Amino acid sequence: MPRSFDEYLDQAALPDTVTDADLDALKQEIVRDVTATLMFGARPAPEGCYPTALDGAEAALTALSTELIHSTDAAGCLARIADAPSDADGALHFGCVLNLAQEPDSALWWWQFAAGAGNATAAYCLHLFHLLRGELRDADHWVHQALDLDSDIHLTPTTPRPAHRPEHPAVALRQAVERLKVEELAGAPFHHPDHRLADQIEELADAC
Repeated sequence: MPRSFDEYLDQAALPDTVTDADLDALKQEIVRDVTATLMFGARPAPEGCYPTALDGAEAALTALSTELIHSTDAAGCLARIADAPSDADGALHFGCVLNLAQEPDSALWWWQFAAGAGNATAAYCLHLFHLLRGELRDADHWVHQALDLDSDIHLTPTTPRPAHRPEHPAVALRQAVERLKVEELAGAPFHHPDHRLADQIEELADAC
């Protein structure tokens, strides 16, 4: 008998497996050049200045989400996750849709589920997500998870598509997400995918 969404929710919680030693390793290995920005009062870079690490994580996550919803298998992935919430690729793509529609808390859950099901690209999305928020311990956890899961990770495109600023998402995509069934779980929205979204994704992606 297929499991319910509630049963899959229980699998998506982030285990607290990162020790203080891991955090020290993070500071030495992957955050040496961004610690000052993230821990000592990051501010938006003035016009004409180099972007901060926060800006870089935001741009990378937006570019990766945009590329994935433009992929040729995006519609199929979203159709599968509408039928079976256990599909990791579908959860990855649905998380990207939610991210571009400015629903980060719901995107977070779907990426966590996909990563928990073995999807390395979803783990990399979570690394960028937490780096963007300045959550270094979680960012470290997920970058190591991504590398442990698969070395062939779908990384941020080197020549990303022009993307809308996060504060101005594509109107059609936002409206499509607002139409979805939504529950409140632990004080955060939880969006349910459906086949209508899968059928529309090619058109919606063109607006991004």
